[in-house]
Amino acid sequence: MNKKSILITLLLLAGIVGLNNISRACTNLLISKGASKDGSVMISYLADSHTLFGELYYRPATDHPEGSYRDIYEWDTGEFLGKIKEVRHTYNRVGNMNEHQLAVGETTYGGRDELQHQPGAVVDYGSMMYIALERARTAREAIKIMTDLVAEYGYASEGESFSISDPNEVWIMEMIGKGKIEKGAVWVARRVPEGYICGHANQARIQTFPLNDPENCLYAADVITFARKMGYFKGEDKDFSFSDTYNPLEFGGARFCDARVWSMFRKVNKEMDKYADYARGADLKNRMPLFIKPDHKIDLHEAMNLMRDHYEGTPLDMMKDIGGGPYSCGVRWRPMTWKLDSVDYFNERAISTQQTGFFFLAQSRSWLPSTVGGIIWFGVDDTYSSLFTPFYSSITRIPHTYAEGNGAMMEFSDDAAFWVFNQVSNFAYTRYKDMIPEIQKVQNDLEIKYIDYVQATDKAALELYKQDQNLAVSYLTDFSCNQGDNSVKTWKQLYRYLFTKYLDGNIKEKDGDKLNPKVKQPGYSPEYYRNLVEKTGDRYKAIKH
Repeated sequence: MNKKSILITLLLLAGIVGLNNISRACTNLLISKGASKDGSVMISYLADSHTLFGELYYRPATDHPEGSYRDIYEWDTGEFLGKIKEVRHTYNRVGNMNEHQLAVGETTYGGRDELQHQPGAVVDYGSMMYIALERARTAREAIKIMTDLVAEYGYASEGESFSISDPNEVWIMEMIGKGKIEKGAVWVARRVPEGYICGHANQARIQTFPLNDPENCLYAADVITFARKMGYFKGEDKDFSFSDTYNPLEFGGARFCDARVWSMFRKVNKEMDKYADYARGADLKNRMPLFIKPDHKIDLHEAMNLMRDHYEGTPLDMMKDIGGGPYSCGVRWRPMTWKLDSVDYFNERAISTQQTGFFFLAQSRSWLPSTVGGIIWFGVDDTYSSLFTPFYSSITRIPHTYAEGNGAMMEFSDDAAFWVFNQVSNFAYTRYKDMIPEIQKVQNDLEIKYIDYVQATDKAALELYKQDQNLAVSYLTDFSCNQGDNSVKTWKQLYRYLFTKYLDGNIKEKDGDKLNPKVKQPGYSPEYYRNLVEKTGDRYKAIKH
């Protein structure tokens, strides 16, 4: 996620001091091959920042001269950090997925302040992800490349959790730098067991881990000894917890971060309600497990919908309290924390949020050749009112509507996906409970249609692949670009429809062939009126004479 946003400062609630580096907020879900309905491996990622412009990054496969170097610019700020040695060949990359069906996502947890800044470090977390995608074929290769990079060039970022997937495996890796003490970083990576899922959302999640199981757990040789050296840990190695050592859990880590993971988990596992107090930040000792087994195998569209959430059906439901306003809006304007009469308060931080720059669900399918098997279902803006569109990871161009350079955060472009989807969502925020069902019907219908299209496209591409791989790539490129343009076209039409229907707070419908429409003025909810009267007394009471 992009680190320019500052969402949270300080919270004191019921004697609990609770915020530790949660000023950046993203959400990831990891689904193992055995936990998905069709046997694909999936990871999803919401890149959330108030200053991140959503676009689909693309880098073609490239051959580089012997002895060449690569300039490294920090992903968040664009600041030049230095140079690293380039490899002879880099792979085709579409967003956060490459031609070999390898995908990488992240969430920032920050961690201990003294470890967050490493003078002279060249590799930041964003560059590290994209370099690995251009050099690695598998998740294990990506882990080695990422960790070798920071060992050689230093780590320029804060504590990060990474989701790393390929057609057969999915891993969670957590890393933090060594500050001014030493060059590089300490880290641990765990493979998600078959049939299980995992999640992370700005709080380090790996606690204790197996020390002698390289098939399922990899870690830096000094991950424990460095902690001893710094005075963070004094127990036996078997009791060492990465999370408790490098990102100690506080109220905010549970309520604003792990609560999002809990909200995903509870939708697929009926046992998760026993962690409700943990999610509220009330019981920090009863931590959720790192991995859970869902009650059923998760299909593709369900995985997409798990990334659409305002804590519905829980006591934290953002659409049920007064903060949602008269139209039960599921977002809250920032800042996230606020003070009233010298008391600190906060708003919930849900998965679906207005400041999402881009999001994706990467689907890796082992039964297909990588040319056909990798799909990054990509979208921009708030997941609740946006759309997952399929882009095969072997394609050789990006549609103009999603391409880099078409618009920017302070440069409006009327055919840029980011701006088109934001027009719909931001208008919907004004009358949420009325507009969101209409938006989500279009969303659901089109995503189901895309899923059906992909099945047919797979078959056609496979036939072309048998003849000529380049023909298959060309076909998949055309398909992906067409669907991207169609998504933007559909949302433009949706915006025109909504703006016409809900203009000026009315709800209008055509009245046959008549010039003027039927107009409804439903006003506000009884709850809103009741609250208004309670606050204003007789001010608005009609006077009868």
